[in-house]
Amino acid sequence: MTNKATRVLLGVRGMSREAGTTVSEALAALPGVVKATPDEGQIEVHYDPSQLTVMDLVRAVRRQGFLAGML
Repeated sequence: MTNKATRVLLGVRGMSREAGTTVSEALAALPGVVKATPDEGQIEVHYDPSQLTVMDLVRAVRRQGFLAGML
């Protein structure tokens, strides 16, 4: 992992705070994700850009059944 994780805020359409827990757990399971913190309608993700791209994170959210994009 690089010395400093990159932070991105993902907007997640239709995601409640409760669903955010499930989505953040799925993100946290990805190699390279340091932390995923949900809030209603968004998730703050700290990740290693040498292992993942923002699109990788968006795809992981989509696999959970939600549309997502970078804010």
